[in-house]
Amino acid sequence: MASTSACPVPPEQRPQEEFQQLTRSWFFTWPTEEARGLGRALLISWFLCVPFTLLVASGSWTLRNDLPRLIAAGSVAALVLPMLLLMRQWLGWSYVHKRLLAEQVEYEESGWYDGQVWEKPLAWRERDLLMARHEVRPILGRLARSMAWITGLLLFGASLCQAL
Repeated sequence: MASTSACPVPPEQRPQEEFQQLTRSWFFTWPTEEARGLGRALLISWFLCVPFTLLVASGSWTLRNDLPRLIAAGSVAALVLPMLLLMRQWLGWSYVHKRLLAEQVEYEESGWYDGQVWEKPLAWRERDLLMARHEVRPILGRLARSMAWITGLLLFGASLCQAL
């Protein structure tokens, strides 16, 4: 059901508007800024989580009497929050990326039960493709690199906890 007439998709469900909503969100703008912005936000979340994870780790009888292992275990466990934040950002940005690359827009007129499909005109597809390639794909790359770093740190920290 191709249509080049007026777009029937509600404005808030259009892929370009969903992209704009993410770029205006304080949470989803972390990876859009320079690399230091994302790193700084992740480091802050890690620092905020460390006291809590140290408190939880101190409940272990074996770790309570072994300060280096307690600090290592608490520090490694605190990496879970930054990883969860990155995963949430990845899900949001990859959803918008998929919607921008699609040739058709799935939308709902009034609720989840009345889904419709509208085929994008060629001009929309070209603009969405450019946006997906040059705006969203670099963001997904930054998020993937950050998740790889945190995964590496988790694995290194877990092996360090075993070696101590």
